[in-house]
Amino acid sequence: MKQFFSFVGKEFRHIFRDRRTMLILLAMPVVLIILFGFAITTEVNHVRLAVYAPSNDELTRRITERFSANDYFDIVETVRDPKQIDALFRRNRIDAVLLFGHDFQNDLMHTGQGTARLIVDGSEPNSASMMTTYAENILAGYRAELAAENATSLSPTILPQVKLLYNPQMKSAYSFVPGVMGLILILICAMMTSISIVREKERGSMEVLLVSPVRPIAIILAKVVPYFCISTVNLISILLLTVYVLKVPIEGSLFWLSLLSLVYIFVALAMGLLISSLLATQVTAMIASGLLLMLPVMVLSGMIFPIENMPGILQALSTIVPARWYVAGIKKIMIEGLPVSYVLKELGILSLMALLLITASLKTFKNRLE
Repeated sequence: MKQFFSFVGKEFRHIFRDRRTMLILLAMPVVLIILFGFAITTEVNHVRLAVYAPSNDELTRRITERFSANDYFDIVETVRDPKQIDALFRRNRIDAVLLFGHDFQNDLMHTGQGTARLIVDGSEPNSASMMTTYAENILAGYRAELAAENATSLSPTILPQVKLLYNPQMKSAYSFVPGVMGLILILICAMMTSISIVREKERGSMEVLLVSPVRPIAIILAKVVPYFCISTVNLISILLLTVYVLKVPIEGSLFWLSLLSLVYIFVALAMGLLISSLLATQVTAMIASGLLLMLPVMVLSGMIFPIENMPGILQALSTIVPARWYVAGIKKIMIEGLPVSYVLKELGILSLMALLLITASLKTFKNRLE
């Protein structure tokens, strides 16, 4: 029995001496519960709503106040011309717009029927469905209140007409395909690059290569180029499957979609280089590139849950996740069909990330091996 407890004590000492094991055992559960607890939510909060009310009568103002007082909606725009609506959606200024008829109050009080159109961004089917449900509930609640106020035989009815932009058929593939593309590319590129270089370090062949006449930066870039080419083939196969199997059309420019994806691939390869420069074994490189990249991409990229619904600290943290900008850019080009001028922000941020990551990874790699 004494020997048993001795072995138990030895294992505890081994665990306590290994900082990485302690980090996984104690810190990882805390991070996961906080991350999933705050980021995973099925509610849609703070929907950016625009209102078009040409009659500007008492009823339209009262309904608008109902939407403004509701926690789910934030009225951010008052539209004067319906032609402005498309531009507001394209600039990502609004998520939905409520349009009243030209004689809404007169029609409702005299004919018993008033028309209110609701146009929703359908690129996120789940969010669009919940926005529509929230809006219809508010209109139904006000209709019941109005019927109670008017003690007449005419029961007023508000007829909501819903229109979904970009995804009228509410196909879920429109939502998850951009996120899955971001997840697949970053995992394959970062994981394969980091493991390949760490394998050379484990075998001792990396030091042999570094004493050759070839400069270290040329050696590292030479190891990256094949994975860049293979990732390009993966990108082509993903796009072909997306269009011909999943039936998700590419509404925008294929050239800019490909360029944005290639920049993102380069970012992922640079992340793999940085991981390989900081770690010494293939197992740790695989865990780091798999676990530490998969969770942020799935939770903080907007792949599954809208970033706008997360707490401010998680929204700020998501800005350093490359997949967030890639997924946003892919949705604008592939799903919404926007020109490249609307994707310059995402393209610029990913290019800056690529430059910073490749500089940091090459510098750190050289210092550690010297």
